[in-house]
Amino acid sequence: MTTGSTARDPGTGPAPGAPASAGRVLGRWKLWIVPAALSALVALVLSLLYMGGILTPTGSLHRLPIALVDADTGAPPPGRDENLGARVSAAVVSSTPDDQVRWRRMSQGRMRGELASGKVFGALVIPSGFTADVGRLTTGEATERPALTVLTNPGMGSLGSSLAQRITQRAANEASASIGRELTGSQAAAGQPPGFRLLLADPVAVQVKVGHPIGGHSGLGLSAFYYTLLLVLAGFISANVVHNGVDTSLGYADSEIGPWHTRRPTVPIDRTRTLLVKMGMTAGLSVLTTTLIMVATIGVLGMDAPHLVLLWLFSFCACLTVGLGVQAVNAAFGGIGQLVAMFVFIALALPSSGATVPLEAVPGFYRFLGTFEPIRQVADGVRAILYFDARGDAGLARGWTMIAVGFVVALVFGFAMTRYYDRKGLHRMVPQPG
Repeated sequence: MTTGSTARDPGTGPAPGAPASAGRVLGRWKLWIVPAALSALVALVLSLLYMGGILTPTGSLHRLPIALVDADTGAPPPGRDENLGARVSAAVVSSTPDDQVRWRRMSQGRMRGELASGKVFGALVIPSGFTADVGRLTTGEATERPALTVLTNPGMGSLGSSLAQRITQRAANEASASIGRELTGSQAAAGQPPGFRLLLADPVAVQVKVGHPIGGHSGLGLSAFYYTLLLVLAGFISANVVHNGVDTSLGYADSEIGPWHTRRPTVPIDRTRTLLVKMGMTAGLSVLTTTLIMVATIGVLGMDAPHLVLLWLFSFCACLTVGLGVQAVNAAFGGIGQLVAMFVFIALALPSSGATVPLEAVPGFYRFLGTFEPIRQVADGVRAILYFDARGDAGLARGWTMIAVGFVVALVFGFAMTRYYDRKGLHRMVPQPG
């Protein structure tokens, strides 16, 4: 005789309505496909992007701008058409390939302006009395070795300034060795004591000085990058918090905090109005986050930061534009929008920022990304404000221009996509009642 219920073989699976075991769920291979594919893709691409941009800065050099100043006014030595300054300048320019270093010949006055606007990473200066000073070595009248001056520009970042310093020092040392070979082979060196001949073999000293100093609380030229990173992260994170919070409040997403789970009644609202709400909240929160970033970095930690009002205004506009861009991407791509936004605003932007490794020292792919990726644009403006007296030609003008372009693109792209979805009747899925 049978009853309304039948016996169930324990090996055939859980009874209807019974909770599934963790082991059985893990055994479903289809569950693994999407997480495994996305995780593998993110890990692979991030590794290639980040490490590919920093591993070979010297080998990837592409026309790193360095100033070359020949102020030597001495007469050419007997039998020569040019003085030593002109000969050293020519040797320096030919010492490195044109596609690696762009030696920019200029006057001392212009050099100071180029250093102060961040247009060159360093400078090599040949002094006005160089030919005469070297000539006095052979007569024994010299009281000290002639010197070539290497000027650094720490506002361009510690690595960029270091690369320029290494290149200029090497060029200066090679010039000294070349002059030394000429002096030791001259008649003036014949019969001289070994100590004097040793001096003639390396006759030129190399002095390293700071060409454009920055404040002691500037992280050796890295404070601009980390401050920029704070602005971008604040805009990115707050936009995603607003995105999730608004969806939860409107009933289009569940809220789960610890063991507490809630689901609000769905508010009938189209995609365009929802995006308008999210962008409005993002604008309001950008005021708060920008202010707190400046309070923490400048007020509490003492970061060197002139032009406070301008810095706040630029920071707010940068943070807001990033936030609006994230909202536009989320509105267009839905569930994977946060991952797409992470690649656009973080993953691709960091290695192409030019703030830690100069764009002149990364492969061409990153230089291409740097023309439009947001961190590079914001970093240029922040660096100009912090280190270069807020000069427009130091990157601030470009920063403002690209922020304005990004602001317009975010609005146009975001609202164009939501209007398209609304016109097509692609309404958001309404959660089923629990």
